[in-house]
Amino acid sequence: MPPVRRLAAILAADVAGYSRLMGADEEGTHERLKGHLGELVSPKITEHRGRIVKNTGDGFLVEFASVVDAVRCAVEMQRRMADRNAGTPPEKRIQFRAGINLGDVIAEEHDIFGDGVNVAARLEALADPGGVLISNTVYEHVRDRLPFAFEDLGEQQVKNIARPVRVYAVRPQGIAGPPSGTVSSAIESSPPVVAPRLSIVVLPFVNLSNDS
Repeated sequence: MPPVRRLAAILAADVAGYSRLMGADEEGTHERLKGHLGELVSPKITEHRGRIVKNTGDGFLVEFASVVDAVRCAVEMQRRMADRNAGTPPEKRIQFRAGINLGDVIAEEHDIFGDGVNVAARLEALADPGGVLISNTVYEHVRDRLPFAFEDLGEQQVKNIARPVRVYAVRPQGIAGPPSGTVSSAIESSPPVVAPRLSIVVLPFVNLSNDS
Protein backbone atom coordinates (compact mmCIF):
# COMPACT_ATOMS: atom_id res chain seq x y z
CA MET A 1 0.00 0.00 0.00
CA PRO A 2 1.42 3.43 -0.92
CA PRO A 3 2.15 5.82 1.94
CA VAL A 4 -0.54 8.28 3.03
CA ARG A 5 0.24 11.72 1.69
CA ARG A 6 -1.45 15.07 2.30
CA LEU A 7 -0.87 18.77 1.92
CA ALA A 8 -0.10 20.41 5.26
CA ALA A 9 1.10 23.64 6.79
CA ILE A 10 4.00 22.74 9.07
CA LEU A 11 5.13 24.82 12.03
CA ALA A 12 8.51 23.93 13.53
CA ALA A 13 9.68 25.70 16.68
CA ASP A 14 12.44 25.38 19.23
CA VAL A 15 13.96 27.32 22.12
CA ALA A 16 16.76 29.71 21.19
CA GLY A 17 19.91 29.08 23.25
CA TYR A 18 18.40 26.07 25.00
CA SER A 19 21.77 24.44 25.85
CA ARG A 20 22.99 27.67 27.47
CA LEU A 21 19.79 28.00 29.49
CA MET A 22 19.99 24.40 30.68
CA GLY A 23 23.67 24.78 31.56
CA ALA A 24 22.92 27.82 33.71
CA ASP A 25 19.78 26.49 35.43
CA GLU A 26 18.70 23.02 34.41
CA GLU A 27 15.72 22.49 36.71
CA GLY A 28 14.48 26.08 36.48
CA THR A 29 14.65 26.08 32.67
CA HIS A 30 12.84 22.76 32.48
CA GLU A 31 10.03 23.95 34.74
CA ARG A 32 9.63 27.28 32.93
CA LEU A 33 9.51 25.54 29.55
CA LYS A 34 6.88 23.08 30.81
CA GLY A 35 4.82 26.03 32.04
CA HIS A 36 5.00 27.84 28.70
CA LEU A 37 4.12 24.70 26.76
CA GLY A 38 1.19 23.75 28.98
CA GLU A 39 -0.25 27.21 29.65
CA LEU A 40 0.32 28.92 26.31
CA VAL A 41 1.65 26.84 23.43
CA SER A 42 -0.68 23.82 23.58
CA PRO A 43 -3.86 25.91 24.08
CA LYS A 44 -2.91 28.22 21.20
CA ILE A 45 -2.32 25.28 18.88
CA THR A 46 -5.69 23.78 19.83
CA GLU A 47 -7.39 27.17 19.39
CA HIS A 48 -6.06 27.39 15.82
CA ARG A 49 -6.99 23.81 14.94
CA GLY A 50 -3.43 22.51 14.85
CA ARG A 51 -2.13 19.08 15.82
CA ILE A 52 1.11 18.60 17.75
CA VAL A 53 2.88 15.87 15.81
CA LYS A 54 5.72 15.49 18.29
CA ASN A 55 7.78 17.25 20.92
CA THR A 56 11.53 17.42 20.39
CA GLY A 57 12.84 18.17 23.86
CA ASP A 58 13.28 21.91 23.44
CA GLY A 59 10.80 22.26 20.57
CA PHE A 60 7.78 20.89 18.76
CA LEU A 61 6.40 20.11 15.32
CA VAL A 62 2.81 21.06 14.50
CA GLU A 63 0.58 20.29 11.52
CA PHE A 64 -2.25 22.56 10.36
CA ALA A 65 -4.83 22.07 7.64
CA SER A 66 -4.84 25.85 7.05
CA VAL A 67 -1.71 27.88 6.39
CA VAL A 68 -3.50 31.01 7.64
CA ASP A 69 -4.17 29.26 10.96
CA ALA A 70 -0.51 28.24 11.17
CA VAL A 71 0.78 31.80 10.75
CA ARG A 72 -1.81 33.27 13.09
CA CYS A 73 -0.94 30.71 15.73
CA ALA A 74 2.80 31.38 15.49
CA VAL A 75 2.37 35.16 15.68
CA GLU A 76 0.00 35.03 18.65
CA MET A 77 2.28 32.57 20.42
CA GLN A 78 5.27 34.86 19.97
CA ARG A 79 3.33 37.92 21.11
CA ARG A 80 2.17 36.16 24.27
CA MET A 81 5.66 34.82 24.94
CA ALA A 82 6.99 38.38 24.81
CA ASP A 83 4.41 39.34 27.45
CA ARG A 84 5.31 36.36 29.64
CA ASN A 85 9.02 37.20 29.40
CA ALA A 86 8.57 40.86 30.28
CA GLY A 87 9.39 40.37 33.96
CA THR A 88 12.13 37.78 33.43
CA PRO A 89 15.84 38.72 33.33
CA PRO A 90 17.14 38.53 29.72
CA GLU A 91 19.57 35.72 30.53
CA LYS A 92 16.70 33.52 31.77
CA ARG A 93 14.12 34.22 29.07
CA ILE A 94 12.77 31.33 27.04
CA GLN A 95 12.25 32.52 23.45
CA PHE A 96 11.01 30.38 20.62
CA ARG A 97 12.16 30.50 17.01
CA ALA A 98 9.53 29.45 14.48
CA GLY A 99 9.53 28.41 10.83
CA ILE A 100 6.48 27.66 8.69
CA ASN A 101 6.26 25.88 5.35
CA LEU A 102 3.48 24.48 3.19
CA GLY A 103 4.12 21.19 1.46
CA ASP A 104 3.09 17.67 0.62
CA VAL A 105 4.06 15.30 3.46
CA ILE A 106 4.13 11.57 4.15
CA ALA A 107 1.84 11.10 7.14
CA GLU A 108 2.14 8.40 9.78
CA GLU A 109 0.26 8.08 13.05
CA HIS A 110 2.88 9.82 15.18
CA ASP A 111 5.05 11.65 12.67
CA ILE A 112 5.21 13.38 9.30
CA PHE A 113 8.06 13.31 6.79
CA GLY A 114 9.26 14.97 3.61
CA ASP A 115 10.87 18.09 2.23
CA GLY A 116 7.92 20.13 3.47
CA VAL A 117 8.87 19.28 7.04
CA ASN A 118 12.61 19.72 6.43
CA VAL A 119 12.16 23.23 5.02
CA ALA A 120 10.09 24.29 8.04
CA ALA A 121 12.85 23.02 10.35
CA ARG A 122 15.53 24.90 8.38
CA LEU A 123 13.52 28.12 8.53
CA GLU A 124 13.17 27.70 12.28
CA ALA A 125 16.97 27.48 12.57
CA LEU A 126 17.35 30.75 10.61
CA ALA A 127 14.80 32.67 12.69
CA ASP A 128 15.71 35.20 15.36
CA PRO A 129 14.62 34.53 18.95
CA GLY A 130 10.97 35.52 19.11
CA GLY A 131 10.74 35.59 15.31
CA VAL A 132 8.69 33.81 12.66
CA LEU A 133 10.03 32.96 9.20
CA ILE A 134 7.88 31.62 6.37
CA SER A 135 8.61 30.18 2.96
CA ASN A 136 7.54 31.82 -0.28
CA THR A 137 4.83 29.15 -0.66
CA VAL A 138 3.31 30.25 2.66
CA TYR A 139 3.70 33.92 1.76
CA GLU A 140 1.73 33.52 -1.46
CA HIS A 141 -1.20 32.09 0.51
CA VAL A 142 -1.28 34.59 3.40
CA ARG A 143 0.00 37.87 1.93
CA ASP A 144 -3.52 39.23 1.29
CA ARG A 145 -5.27 37.42 4.13
CA LEU A 146 -3.43 38.57 7.24
CA PRO A 147 -2.81 42.12 8.53
CA PHE A 148 0.94 41.64 8.94
CA ALA A 149 3.95 43.06 7.14
CA PHE A 150 6.29 40.58 5.46
CA GLU A 151 9.97 41.37 4.97
CA ASP A 152 11.51 39.68 1.94
CA LEU A 153 14.84 38.18 3.03
CA GLY A 154 15.63 36.82 -0.42
CA GLU A 155 16.63 33.33 -1.43
CA GLN A 156 18.43 31.29 1.22
CA GLN A 157 20.45 28.14 0.64
CA VAL A 158 19.45 25.83 3.48
CA LYS A 159 21.09 22.63 4.61
CA ASN A 160 20.20 19.44 2.69
CA ILE A 161 17.61 21.20 0.49
CA ALA A 162 18.55 21.13 -3.19
CA ARG A 163 16.92 24.41 -4.26
CA PRO A 164 17.23 27.81 -2.56
CA VAL A 165 14.20 28.81 -0.50
CA ARG A 166 12.80 32.33 -0.68
CA VAL A 167 12.22 33.44 2.90
CA TYR A 168 10.01 36.10 4.46
CA ALA A 169 10.05 37.40 8.03
CA VAL A 170 6.64 38.09 9.56
CA ARG A 171 6.45 41.54 11.11
CA PRO A 172 3.18 41.49 13.07
CA GLN A 173 3.57 45.06 14.31
CA GLY A 174 3.13 46.30 10.73
CA ILE A 175 0.33 46.28 8.22
CA ALA A 176 0.52 44.32 5.00
CA GLY A 177 1.70 46.47 2.11
CA PRO A 178 4.13 49.41 2.08
CA PRO A 179 4.86 50.81 5.55
CA SER A 180 2.61 53.73 6.38
CA GLY A 181 4.04 57.03 5.18
CA THR A 182 7.01 55.56 3.35
CA VAL A 183 5.78 56.05 -0.18
CA SER A 184 3.66 59.14 0.37
CA SER A 185 6.35 61.01 2.31
CA ALA A 186 8.87 60.31 -0.42
CA ILE A 187 6.51 61.86 -2.95
CA GLU A 188 5.68 64.85 -0.75
CA SER A 189 9.30 65.61 -0.01
CA SER A 190 10.33 65.58 -3.67
CA PRO A 191 11.11 69.07 -5.08
CA PRO A 192 8.49 70.47 -7.47
CA VAL A 193 9.09 69.86 -11.10
CA VAL A 194 10.12 73.10 -12.83
CA ALA A 195 9.63 73.49 -16.55
CA PRO A 196 12.95 73.93 -18.36
CA ARG A 197 13.83 77.43 -19.53
CA LEU A 198 13.28 77.63 -23.28
CA SER A 199 15.42 79.74 -25.63
CA ILE A 200 15.59 80.46 -29.37
CA VAL A 201 18.95 80.69 -31.01
CA VAL A 202 19.27 82.45 -34.40
CA LEU A 203 22.26 81.51 -36.52
CA PRO A 204 23.53 83.43 -39.62
CA PHE A 205 22.00 82.21 -42.88
CA VAL A 206 24.25 80.67 -45.47
CA ASN A 207 23.43 81.57 -49.11
CA LEU A 208 23.49 78.36 -51.09
CA SER A 209 22.50 79.98 -54.45
CA ASN A 210 24.15 82.42 -56.89
CA ASP A 211 21.54 85.12 -56.23
CA SER A 212 23.05 87.50 -53.70
